[in-house]
Amino acid sequence: MAAPTIFILLLLALTIILIAVIVFRPGITATRGGKMMAFLVLFALPVLCAGMGGSAELQHAKSTEFCLSCHIMEPYGKSLRVDDPMHLAAAHFQNHRVPPAEACYTCHTNYAMFGGVKAKLGGLRHIYVYYLKTPPAPEDIKLYEPYHNRECLHCHAGARSFEEGAVHTADPDLLPALRANKTSCVSSGCHDVVHNVRSLKDAKFWKGSN
Repeated sequence: MAAPTIFILLLLALTIILIAVIVFRPGITATRGGKMMAFLVLFALPVLCAGMGGSAELQHAKSTEFCLSCHIMEPYGKSLRVDDPMHLAAAHFQNHRVPPAEACYTCHTNYAMFGGVKAKLGGLRHIYVYYLKTPPAPEDIKLYEPYHNRECLHCHAGARSFEEGAVHTADPDLLPALRANKTSCVSSGCHDVVHNVRSLKDAKFWKGSN
Protein backbone atom coordinates (compact mmCIF):
# COMPACT_ATOMS: atom_id res chain seq x y z
CA MET A 1 0.00 0.00 0.00
CA ALA A 2 1.39 3.40 -0.99
CA ALA A 3 2.50 5.82 1.74
CA PRO A 4 -0.08 8.53 0.78
CA THR A 5 -2.87 5.94 1.04
CA ILE A 6 -1.69 4.86 4.51
CA PHE A 7 -1.58 8.50 5.64
CA ILE A 8 -5.11 9.13 4.35
CA LEU A 9 -6.40 6.02 6.15
CA LEU A 10 -4.71 7.10 9.40
CA LEU A 11 -6.18 10.59 9.07
CA LEU A 12 -9.61 9.11 8.40
CA ALA A 13 -9.30 6.84 11.44
CA LEU A 14 -8.30 9.81 13.62
CA THR A 15 -11.29 11.78 12.33
CA ILE A 16 -13.69 8.93 13.15
CA ILE A 17 -12.23 8.55 16.65
CA LEU A 18 -12.54 12.28 17.37
CA ILE A 19 -16.11 12.36 16.05
CA ALA A 20 -16.95 9.45 18.37
CA VAL A 21 -15.45 11.37 21.31
CA ILE A 22 -17.66 14.39 20.57
CA VAL A 23 -20.77 12.20 20.12
CA PHE A 24 -20.29 10.36 23.42
CA ARG A 25 -18.97 13.35 25.37
CA PRO A 26 -20.84 16.37 23.96
CA GLY A 27 -20.01 18.37 27.06
CA ILE A 28 -16.50 19.02 25.82
CA THR A 29 -17.91 21.41 23.22
CA ALA A 30 -19.10 23.80 25.93
CA THR A 31 -15.76 25.59 26.07
CA ARG A 32 -14.24 27.75 23.36
CA GLY A 33 -11.51 25.21 22.80
CA GLY A 34 -14.12 22.45 22.56
CA LYS A 35 -16.07 24.38 19.92
CA MET A 36 -12.90 24.88 17.90
CA MET A 37 -12.14 21.17 18.13
CA ALA A 38 -15.71 20.31 17.09
CA PHE A 39 -15.41 22.54 14.02
CA LEU A 40 -12.08 20.96 13.16
CA VAL A 41 -13.38 17.42 13.63
CA LEU A 42 -16.83 17.79 12.06
CA PHE A 43 -15.96 20.04 9.13
CA ALA A 44 -12.27 20.67 8.46
CA LEU A 45 -10.95 17.12 8.84
CA PRO A 46 -13.70 15.48 6.72
CA VAL A 47 -13.08 18.02 3.94
CA LEU A 48 -9.35 17.36 4.19
CA CYS A 49 -9.89 13.59 4.06
CA ALA A 50 -12.21 13.91 1.06
CA GLY A 51 -9.81 16.22 -0.76
CA MET A 52 -6.76 14.05 -0.18
CA GLY A 53 -8.66 10.88 -1.00
CA GLY A 54 -10.03 12.37 -4.20
CA SER A 55 -6.59 13.61 -5.20
CA ALA A 56 -5.06 10.18 -4.58
CA GLU A 57 -7.75 8.46 -6.66
CA LEU A 58 -7.37 10.97 -9.49
CA GLN A 59 -3.65 10.24 -9.49
CA HIS A 60 -4.35 6.50 -9.51
CA ALA A 61 -6.74 7.02 -12.44
CA LYS A 62 -3.72 8.05 -14.54
CA SER A 63 -2.13 4.62 -14.19
CA THR A 64 -2.05 2.05 -16.97
CA GLU A 65 -3.14 -0.53 -14.40
CA PHE A 66 -6.31 1.45 -13.67
CA CYS A 67 -7.18 1.92 -17.35
CA LEU A 68 -6.74 -1.77 -18.10
CA SER A 69 -8.68 -2.92 -15.02
CA CYS A 70 -11.87 -2.76 -17.12
CA HIS A 71 -12.25 -5.99 -19.11
CA ILE A 72 -13.32 -4.04 -22.21
CA MET A 73 -9.83 -2.51 -22.26
CA GLU A 74 -8.09 -5.90 -21.99
CA PRO A 75 -7.39 -6.18 -25.76
CA TYR A 76 -5.85 -2.70 -25.72
CA GLY A 77 -3.54 -3.82 -22.92
CA LYS A 78 -2.53 -6.85 -24.98
CA SER A 79 -1.87 -4.64 -27.99
CA LEU A 80 0.85 -2.86 -26.00
CA ARG A 81 2.87 -6.08 -26.11
CA VAL A 82 2.51 -6.92 -29.81
CA ASP A 83 5.95 -7.87 -31.11
CA ASP A 84 5.84 -5.62 -34.15
CA PRO A 85 7.51 -2.18 -34.34
CA MET A 86 4.89 -1.07 -36.87
CA HIS A 87 2.28 -1.08 -34.09
CA LEU A 88 2.55 2.46 -32.79
CA ALA A 89 1.23 1.92 -29.27
CA ALA A 90 3.34 -1.20 -28.76
CA ALA A 91 6.53 0.50 -29.98
CA HIS A 92 6.00 3.43 -27.61
CA PHE A 93 5.15 1.25 -24.62
CA GLN A 94 7.92 -1.33 -25.05
CA ASN A 95 10.63 1.24 -25.73
CA HIS A 96 9.55 3.56 -22.90
CA ARG A 97 8.82 6.43 -25.26
CA VAL A 98 5.96 6.99 -22.84
CA PRO A 99 6.04 6.16 -19.11
CA PRO A 100 4.84 2.52 -18.99
CA ALA A 101 3.00 3.13 -15.71
CA GLU A 102 0.98 5.96 -17.29
CA ALA A 103 1.01 4.93 -20.94
CA CYS A 104 -2.73 5.33 -21.63
CA TYR A 105 -3.01 8.70 -19.89
CA THR A 106 0.13 10.05 -21.57
CA CYS A 107 -1.12 9.40 -25.11
CA HIS A 108 -4.83 9.98 -24.61
CA THR A 109 -4.70 13.27 -22.71
CA ASN A 110 -5.29 16.45 -24.64
CA TYR A 111 -2.26 18.67 -24.08
CA ALA A 112 -4.22 21.89 -24.40
CA MET A 113 -4.79 24.06 -21.31
CA PHE A 114 -7.65 22.01 -19.87
CA GLY A 115 -6.58 18.65 -21.27
CA GLY A 116 -6.32 16.97 -17.88
CA VAL A 117 -9.80 18.11 -16.87
CA LYS A 118 -11.18 16.98 -20.22
CA ALA A 119 -9.57 13.55 -19.77
CA LYS A 120 -11.16 13.14 -16.32
CA LEU A 121 -14.59 14.16 -17.65
CA GLY A 122 -14.14 11.65 -20.46
CA GLY A 123 -13.47 9.03 -17.81
CA LEU A 124 -16.76 9.87 -16.11
CA ARG A 125 -18.46 9.42 -19.46
CA HIS A 126 -16.89 5.96 -19.74
CA ILE A 127 -18.37 5.05 -16.33
CA TYR A 128 -21.80 6.29 -17.40
CA VAL A 129 -21.74 4.21 -20.59
CA TYR A 130 -20.39 1.13 -18.81
CA TYR A 131 -22.97 1.05 -16.01
CA LEU A 132 -26.04 2.78 -17.44
CA LYS A 133 -25.89 1.96 -21.16
CA THR A 134 -24.65 -0.88 -23.35
CA PRO A 135 -20.87 -0.57 -23.75
CA PRO A 136 -19.49 -1.22 -27.25
CA ALA A 137 -17.35 -4.23 -28.11
CA PRO A 138 -13.61 -3.50 -27.73
CA GLU A 139 -13.03 -3.47 -31.49
CA ASP A 140 -15.84 -0.93 -31.97
CA ILE A 141 -14.49 1.66 -29.50
CA LYS A 142 -13.68 4.93 -31.21
CA LEU A 143 -12.10 8.18 -30.08
CA TYR A 144 -14.48 11.02 -29.30
CA GLU A 145 -12.67 13.19 -31.85
CA PRO A 146 -9.85 12.70 -34.39
CA TYR A 147 -6.43 12.32 -32.80
CA HIS A 148 -4.63 15.66 -32.87
CA ASN A 149 -0.95 15.81 -33.87
CA ARG A 150 -0.43 18.10 -30.88
CA GLU A 151 -0.44 15.04 -28.61
CA CYS A 152 2.40 13.46 -30.66
CA LEU A 153 4.38 16.68 -30.96
CA HIS A 154 4.16 17.24 -27.21
CA CYS A 155 7.03 14.72 -27.00
CA HIS A 156 8.45 14.48 -30.53
CA ALA A 157 8.73 18.14 -31.55
CA GLY A 158 12.38 19.13 -31.43
CA ALA A 159 13.63 15.54 -31.22
CA ARG A 160 16.43 14.91 -33.69
CA SER A 161 15.01 11.56 -34.81
CA PHE A 162 11.75 13.34 -35.67
CA GLU A 163 13.10 16.58 -37.15
CA GLU A 164 15.82 14.87 -39.23
CA GLY A 165 14.08 11.58 -40.03
CA ALA A 166 14.47 10.55 -43.68
CA VAL A 167 10.73 10.16 -44.22
CA HIS A 168 9.92 13.47 -42.52
CA THR A 169 12.48 15.45 -44.55
CA ALA A 170 11.90 13.78 -47.93
CA ASP A 171 9.04 16.18 -48.60
CA PRO A 172 9.76 19.77 -47.42
CA ASP A 173 6.04 20.36 -46.95
CA LEU A 174 5.51 17.41 -44.61
CA LEU A 175 6.84 18.77 -41.30
CA PRO A 176 4.95 22.09 -41.60
CA ALA A 177 1.78 20.11 -42.42
CA LEU A 178 2.28 17.88 -39.38
CA ARG A 179 2.83 20.87 -37.10
CA ALA A 180 -0.31 22.52 -38.45
CA ASN A 181 -2.31 19.28 -38.05
CA LYS A 182 -3.10 19.31 -41.77
CA THR A 183 -1.55 15.86 -42.23
CA SER A 184 -2.32 13.35 -39.50
CA CYS A 185 0.43 11.35 -37.84
CA VAL A 186 -1.87 8.39 -37.24
CA SER A 187 -4.31 8.24 -40.13
CA SER A 188 -2.38 9.34 -43.22
CA GLY A 189 -0.63 6.09 -44.03
CA CYS A 190 2.45 6.76 -41.91
CA HIS A 191 1.59 5.47 -38.41
CA ASP A 192 -1.90 4.14 -39.04
CA VAL A 193 -1.48 0.87 -37.08
CA VAL A 194 -2.07 1.98 -33.50
CA HIS A 195 -3.82 -0.65 -31.35
CA ASN A 196 -5.51 -2.73 -34.09
CA VAL A 197 -7.28 -5.04 -31.63
CA ARG A 198 -9.05 -6.89 -34.45
CA SER A 199 -5.83 -8.67 -35.45
CA LEU A 200 -4.57 -9.72 -32.00
CA LYS A 201 -5.43 -13.39 -32.51
CA ASP A 202 -2.76 -13.61 -35.22
CA ALA A 203 -0.15 -11.49 -33.42
CA LYS A 204 3.06 -12.49 -31.65
CA PHE A 205 3.66 -10.90 -28.27
CA TRP A 206 6.73 -9.55 -26.49
CA LYS A 207 7.07 -11.21 -23.10
CA GLY A 208 9.08 -8.41 -21.56
CA SER A 209 12.63 -8.20 -20.28
CA ASN A 210 13.96 -10.54 -17.62
